[in-house]
Amino acid sequence: MPFLLLTLISRLLTAALLLLTRLSPPFDAATSHLLLRWDALHFIHIARNGYVFEHEWAWFPALPFLLSLFPDSLLSPTVLSLAIAYDTTLTMYHLSLHHLGSPALAKLAAILSLLPSSPVTLFLAPYNEPFFTYLSYKGMLYCAKSSYFTASIAFTLAAAFRSNGFLLSGFIIWGLLIQPFLQHRPIYLSTMITCVAFSALPLTPFIAHNYAAYLAFCTRADPSPEWCSGALPLIYFHVQDRYWNVGFLRYWTPQQLPNFLLAAPPLLALSAFSTHHLRHWLKNPAAPGRAFLSASIAPHAIHALIMCGTLLFASHTQIVLRFAAAMPLTYWAAAWLLVEAPTWGRAWVTWSILWGALSVLLWGAFLPPA
Repeated sequence: MPFLLLTLISRLLTAALLLLTRLSPPFDAATSHLLLRWDALHFIHIARNGYVFEHEWAWFPALPFLLSLFPDSLLSPTVLSLAIAYDTTLTMYHLSLHHLGSPALAKLAAILSLLPSSPVTLFLAPYNEPFFTYLSYKGMLYCAKSSYFTASIAFTLAAAFRSNGFLLSGFIIWGLLIQPFLQHRPIYLSTMITCVAFSALPLTPFIAHNYAAYLAFCTRADPSPEWCSGALPLIYFHVQDRYWNVGFLRYWTPQQLPNFLLAAPPLLALSAFSTHHLRHWLKNPAAPGRAFLSASIAPHAIHALIMCGTLLFASHTQIVLRFAAAMPLTYWAAAWLLVEAPTWGRAWVTWSILWGALSVLLWGAFLPPA
């Protein structure tokens, strides 16, 4: 079946399942709109009123900006995400083809990407996920084609949706500096300057967001908040610490065990494939490799391990259910399991379908996680 049809079916099935939740009242009746749940309520409020409350600065401004362009339509982000849906799947295919070198494996990975662990936030709801995923894929594909300026623009736009988007700069640094070094190719001063400029650009949304908060809270309020007097007066880390208790091992409490169990499948798949790949890659970094051992996958494996470590030890771990879709290595790991360990691969597909469906029902009922 062509990607366009499969992409459309994945969205229609998710929407149909979500509509079924209308048959029972939501656990929280804060809103009757099926797509307005959890973070979406904050995005809508910011779009309509600006950053009114301190805790709202945890969310970056790109999605509220998109919402503000269509103030009378709550479905505008859904329409926009649907408009890029097919190209997201197609980009995933081309990115997989470049790194895996096999049309069959690339097609398998692209199809698996239509079974995300958070289908509502990726397919329908006014969330960051569809845009961050699309722009991440695009930037990664531009890096694969050595179009680093275009990649930098894509990563910068992605970073305007999610704070950790600046980590995508690592793919530019890898392509311009690390890969030539490993291949014993000369690295010129002009290349270093280019690398610094292109990799710094995705940091600008984070800097601009925190600077805007500094102007709003630290130059106009009297007295100013305590965080303003910090060595680095960054509101993002302040609100994560104060309102979400984010920090090293803070989430490691008995009551959070269910969330760790929910996050286990993608974390285990990402970690297992990344360590498997890097173990072989480290033996001979310059070797091209084939399929799942292709040397070009190395930066994706490193990025995935960094994100897994952050989510496991210093974040709300279940966020991986939403964030995993933005890492193509998630679906390369699933394809690897299907090829190398079919039993585990089938278990992954089964879990993706069952949990994906259940997550839609939980979303409709306004129940966690989300």
